Amino acid sequence: MEEKDLMNISKDKFELANRTDMHDQKFDTKAVGYFGDAWNRFKKNKSSVVAAYIILILVLYSIIGPYFCNKNYQNSYAKDNIIMRYQYLLPKLSFMEGTGIWDGTQVLDISQNRYYRLLAAQQETGNQVIVKVIKEYIKDDIFRGQQKMYKVRIDSYANLSSFNVTLTAPQYEQIQKWQDENGLQVILPRTDVAVAGGDNNIWYLCDQKGNPELDAEGNFIPAYFTVGEDDYHSLRLASDPYNSGDRQTYWRYAQKTGSASTGYNYSCRVNAYNYFIYRYGFEPSFIFGTDTNGYDIFSRLATGARFSFILAILVSAVNLTIGAIYGAIEGYYGGATDIIMERISDILSGIPFMVVTVLFQLHLSGKVGTIPSLIYAFVLTGWIGMASRVRMQFYRFKNQEYVLAARTLGASDWSIMFKHIFPNSLGTIITGSVLVIPGVIFEETSLTYLGIINLDSPTMSSVGSMLSNGQSVMSSYPHVMLFPALFIALLEISFNLFGNGLRDAFNPSLRGSEE
Repeated sequence: MEEKDLMNISKDKFELANRTDMHDQKFDTKAVGYFGDAWNRFKKNKSSVVAAYIILILVLYSIIGPYFCNKNYQNSYAKDNIIMRYQYLLPKLSFMEGTGIWDGTQVLDISQNRYYRLLAAQQETGNQVIVKVIKEYIKDDIFRGQQKMYKVRIDSYANLSSFNVTLTAPQYEQIQKWQDENGLQVILPRTDVAVAGGDNNIWYLCDQKGNPELDAEGNFIPAYFTVGEDDYHSLRLASDPYNSGDRQTYWRYAQKTGSASTGYNYSCRVNAYNYFIYRYGFEPSFIFGTDTNGYDIFSRLATGARFSFILAILVSAVNLTIGAIYGAIEGYYGGATDIIMERISDILSGIPFMVVTVLFQLHLSGKVGTIPSLIYAFVLTGWIGMASRVRMQFYRFKNQEYVLAARTLGASDWSIMFKHIFPNSLGTIITGSVLVIPGVIFEETSLTYLGIINLDSPTMSSVGSMLSNGQSVMSSYPHVMLFPALFIALLEISFNLFGNGLRDAFNPSLRGSEE
């Protein structure tokens, strides 16, 4: 169609547009922000999500775990040496009792001598020490010849050895009253060690090696004291001659010392299991067992984990602050400023962290304390990695158009650095800060494990100290070392996977892309 024909088109062929329909339409979906987009990408990484849940569980455990230990027992750590009697108790859950798994029992191969000792302890205390005799067999020994052996399952809680305590007169009366009220025998008769193999825990006649002298019926022959004044008027063992009316040679339950003027003391031998109930108000049962000092591993590990998390988060925050400011100045100004500051970083990064820690512990911890000196050691060189990340991001973004526009409009250097460039570097910085946490925890654990830093005390501990304490008994009581090792392994693996997910989620080059 020629141009002149277009000029002659009739008006009837034109139709006016409906201007009421001319408006912007809303998007069907909501706009996704930077963090929303990162979260959507992070959720697609299943291993990172699982790792995040594991980290959350470990953090919650560190927060609430210390409260699971009975306060009476926990408060006795610093002032009561009796808890040493309850060391190496195996992990136990009440509802698992009788299953052979996590019920405080273990399978051991023992000699006949040891078997008799366990059998005698079971008979005296009434606690089932030997849960099950699995088998009896003969073992050939080069030096000892043939020995009869027993493969048995033993309850570590019922197998607690009796021990001596010295009580004042009021304490002595209080225990006797408690025995009558609860029907539990706490105080046991005193043994005559001269005829009991020299061992206070052996209550029967035996030789110096502990081999029992049995009567004609194959029963143990008691070797209890039958002389002396003990002021005892409470529960007695069922076989005590006193129960049969003997008022001359009945068994004595305490050794009385002192005088009426100075006050009497009573040396008693107690049933460790029942004494625990009397002293702390609950039956001994520990989810993770007890360690070399008798401390509850479950609450002790949670306390150490709490300290590790707090230390790591504090160090990460301080290093983030110092590193962000230092790296921002380097990257923004560049030139001679960057060269000088980088040389300072190089010098500090060349100092071995172990050397810094040892020097601080030798010369600084006495003035400010162990923990502050440890924090100083982490901060002295810990910010260098963060500064390097921030520096690289500033070199990347400082010549972008929006930065030039802000500078043209008169924005100050600090405004450009921390209002325009820094937010665009936030993803990398957050990822770096999070990954500092497992590194600090691992370093702290290593230092305490090696004994360079000593954080072990009745009121607190660290994962590394618990690993170190459990190393000497790893073959006989592996649970002492197992749970701290499992905690640190889970934490490090989870943070590694979690960090990979964060790195991919906050990577600007992947923003808005489909995986």
